[in-house]
Amino acid sequence: MTDKLPSRFTIRVYGLIISDQNEVLVTDEFQLNMRMTKFPGGGLDFGEGTVDCLRREMMEECNQEIEDIRHFYTTDFFQKALFWEDHQLLSIYYMARLKEPAKFRISTVAFDFPEMVNGNQSFRWVSVESLNPDEFTFPIDKHVAFLLKQYLNGLS
Repeated sequence: MTDKLPSRFTIRVYGLIISDQNEVLVTDEFQLNMRMTKFPGGGLDFGEGTVDCLRREMMEECNQEIEDIRHFYTTDFFQKALFWEDHQLLSIYYMARLKEPAKFRISTVAFDFPEMVNGNQSFRWVSVESLNPDEFTFPIDKHVAFLLKQYLNGLS
């Protein structure tokens, strides 16, 4: 008998927030007792559209509105959810810009908070040129970082 396939879906929506200096916003977080580097965003709530989800997540995480929102990528391969048994992960990424200059703290180093406590988060800009997919924690983010670097460097 084969392993049972996931029967539920977890949908996540992320922002590829691009600056005028060709940098992308990255978040370093300590969540679920784990260090993670990823793009800002989060889970889709039932009854919510994907763009509305991204707008809400940016307000929750950064207290910042976004604009110029364009679909970039939706997961096109199977990815089992890391934190839930019997769940398949589907991630949707949008390119966007901050409506105003950043009003939240931007760091120059990863995990710029005093201790690894669940809920701690810091943000930093990473130049697209130096974007390294291996620095991301999750497989889909790694893939998207690679695609974004190709796209913004005009290689795709």
